[in-house]
Amino acid sequence: MLKLSNLTKVYDEKVLAVDDIDLRVESGEIFGFIGPNGAGKTTTIKMITGMLNPNSGKIEIDGIDIQHEPIEAKRKFTYVPDRPEIFDAITGYDYLNFIGDIYKVPAAERQPRFEKFTIPFEINKDLGKPINTFSHGMRQKLLISGALLPNPKLFILDEPLTGLDPKSARLLKDIMREHCSNGGTVFFSSHVLEVVENLCDRIAIINKGRIISIGTVGEIRAHGTSLEEIFLEMTRDE
Repeated sequence: MLKLSNLTKVYDEKVLAVDDIDLRVESGEIFGFIGPNGAGKTTTIKMITGMLNPNSGKIEIDGIDIQHEPIEAKRKFTYVPDRPEIFDAITGYDYLNFIGDIYKVPAAERQPRFEKFTIPFEINKDLGKPINTFSHGMRQKLLISGALLPNPKLFILDEPLTGLDPKSARLLKDIMREHCSNGGTVFFSSHVLEVVENLCDRIAIINKGRIISIGTVGEIRAHGTSLEEIFLEMTRDE
């Protein structure tokens, strides 16, 4: 579903943010991408989503090279960024319909899909209000609902639990599992290692722009007693 080959990103011709990484995520997987601040997580995600161009390497989404066929590749995924920045002068309904238009969701199917996510997230009664009246958590729930609206093959999330209350966080984790059980794929980064350990099928740890460990939770935990312990040991400064 997602394949990164020799992916490299250099800022200002001297700062090596992502250093020749290779990564493959299969259909049906929940894949966790973790690392300390500044390790290259968000830069990698921005390259996957086409927001940044790599200096070298290749990104394929469902077999489509995003640099050569960006529109076709972007139809395969949706993305929830680490900050819920959004057009805030429009209403929640306007935003969801905007996403529906971009991904060509049939008009007759939109309302049931809106309700599928906004009712459990308890924002359905606020969709007629301008987004600039929404709290941080409400904006996050709206972004997540919008990203799920097209039923993407690949669901990409950068720190998705930030701003969510415990009930909504649990709901999102259940949604991620359901999405993968229905054949979709989830790729997400998080600093909440307990969630990553309990939720993910496989994990990659990135540090200083390089993948330093990749495998199932069991394979990675073979190096220590807990993911937290292993993470701290692998990413500590020498």
